[in-house]
Amino acid sequence: MIPEIGHLALILALCLSVALGVLPMLGTYTGQARLIMAARPLAIGQGVFLSISYICLTLAFVYDDFTVQYVASNSNSALPVQYKISAVWGSHEGSLLLWVLMLSWWIMAVSQFAKSLPPIMLARVLSVMGLIAIGFMLFTLLTSNPFWRYLPEGASEGADLNPLLQDFGLIVHPPTLYMGYVGLSVAFAFAIAALLDGKIDAAWLRWSRPWTLVAWGFLTLGIVLGSWWAYYELGWGGWWFWDPVENASFMPWLVATALIHSLAVSEKRGLFKNWTILLAILAFSLSLLGTFLVRSGVLTSVHAFAADPERGFFVLVLLALTVGGSLLLYALRATTVASRTVYSFWSRETFLLGNNVLLVIAAIVVLLGTLYPLLLDAFGGGKVSVGPPYFNAVFVPLMVLLIIALGIGLLAKWKSIETNELTQLLRSPLLVALVLGVSFPFAYAGEFNASTALAAALMVWLIMTTWTDLKRRIRHQGWQRGLRQLNPGYYGMMLAHLGIGVSVMGIAVVSHYEANHDIRMAPGETLQIEQYAFTFEGTRDITGPNYVSVQGVVKVDEDGEFYTYLHPEKRTYNARNQMMTEAAIDPALGRDIYIAMGEPLEQGAWAMRIHFKPMVRWIWLGGVMMSIGAGLAVWDKRYRRRRPAKTSAA
Repeated sequence: MIPEIGHLALILALCLSVALGVLPMLGTYTGQARLIMAARPLAIGQGVFLSISYICLTLAFVYDDFTVQYVASNSNSALPVQYKISAVWGSHEGSLLLWVLMLSWWIMAVSQFAKSLPPIMLARVLSVMGLIAIGFMLFTLLTSNPFWRYLPEGASEGADLNPLLQDFGLIVHPPTLYMGYVGLSVAFAFAIAALLDGKIDAAWLRWSRPWTLVAWGFLTLGIVLGSWWAYYELGWGGWWFWDPVENASFMPWLVATALIHSLAVSEKRGLFKNWTILLAILAFSLSLLGTFLVRSGVLTSVHAFAADPERGFFVLVLLALTVGGSLLLYALRATTVASRTVYSFWSRETFLLGNNVLLVIAAIVVLLGTLYPLLLDAFGGGKVSVGPPYFNAVFVPLMVLLIIALGIGLLAKWKSIETNELTQLLRSPLLVALVLGVSFPFAYAGEFNASTALAAALMVWLIMTTWTDLKRRIRHQGWQRGLRQLNPGYYGMMLAHLGIGVSVMGIAVVSHYEANHDIRMAPGETLQIEQYAFTFEGTRDITGPNYVSVQGVVKVDEDGEFYTYLHPEKRTYNARNQMMTEAAIDPALGRDIYIAMGEPLEQGAWAMRIHFKPMVRWIWLGGVMMSIGAGLAVWDKRYRRRRPAKTSAA
């Protein structure tokens, strides 16, 4: 009975979405206040019914209702309860329901926390989001219904959740990533509503900016969690390998990063309004493209959902209607939006625009590298692979230019700055960055390395330009008073920019200085890496809730003294008889020790993979800093005022 309630709730949510997508929008053109004011209750009703639907599917998993096809395919009675709950989004149908649920929560949040919006603007924004929800709910009900039952009787036992997904990463990564993915629909809806209204002013930009920051923060954290999950779960020690599905989330992130900076310029100076609208459309369009790539079956990836062509065609049609319709509206209405403010070349506006262009070019580079093999194969050109060499060769130089422009833009002034003044401000950061950047490889490893020196110089460059800007802002007030008067948005910007430098530093150091050893180890054998000695002491058998495991025992000594034991595993999951590698990791801020077991060999020996990964945690620490920075920026009280603020800090 519970699945039928969930199915009915999903149908009722679709009906409310149709009403939300049509009635308030109609009211904005006919002037009927009742239709306009219906937007909020319709948004809440839709969210409530979708929440009920999702709860019902979750209960079906928790209570092992294997008469439901989706539950029988992705769960098992021996599966731990936390994985039963996360198994709801562990495959295509449930993850799509989670996608729609997240959208309904964003719709409810806008309806409740955007009370300063004029009723007509709010009605249009909610209607646009309602129209998006219609498409995805139809997709769920017609091609991907998670509530279908086995009739006349169900399976006695479930097939179990994919062992690769029986991990904490599944619990936290998809919901966080989806919150970012789907959250970009809010910026998209604001952009479409503004185009329909024909009025893009500072008020609209101020309303849109905090929602975009929240979505960007979730998307950043979701990507970081995905990288961390792949690092420790796949058993090979990599943190990113330019997988097409990884790219699917990275492309909207790049464009969304450009969008939040463009919103700052448009709000502060009234510039780049057309560009800001276009970026909002492109960011959400790339989110939809990622949904298509993951669910269409055109990609072969460890992250992709196995989906049939019918589902892919449905998403492709939805993508074409959304992107095509929004770009057509943009083409028709963008000419009505003009920016009349002037600025000189040596100004913050110029460098922010340069950053935007570099970010969009980077997104295009990733898009081409992702789609080119698919298009070539589709037109009979054969199968090719575009891997890290292409992406690194093209993407890395763009990021170097981006960071350099970021530091210059931070110290430049709005409208114009004298070249002598800008040169004076940049001199100390540049000199310190060059000196410390060149010195770092010698201090760290005793020899020079260009890529590491460049990464260190870029991180110091960001630190020094941020420090110089901070001193300039509080020079007339003193440190104590000046720091108190700076708004949270400024501190958020500082933290996010420094997070970029931290991530870049981690990437460079681990890429150049990591030590990887794939060796045969018999009980009693020792391997020396840096100051660490690894001694394999044999294996022991472990019985888990739904698996059996061979667990290795590796003693780690540091500088001749005992340090710790690490226990890598080879697990065999009972229901699927599938073997999985569970790496053992000793984490630290300065390095990770990473051990994974390969195949068993003769005389009790095992193939072992032992990695020493310096500063790999900095990659994810930088991403977390960026996410926290977005949260601080949203906390800025300017975004809770009913009237546009006269001043703001980008």
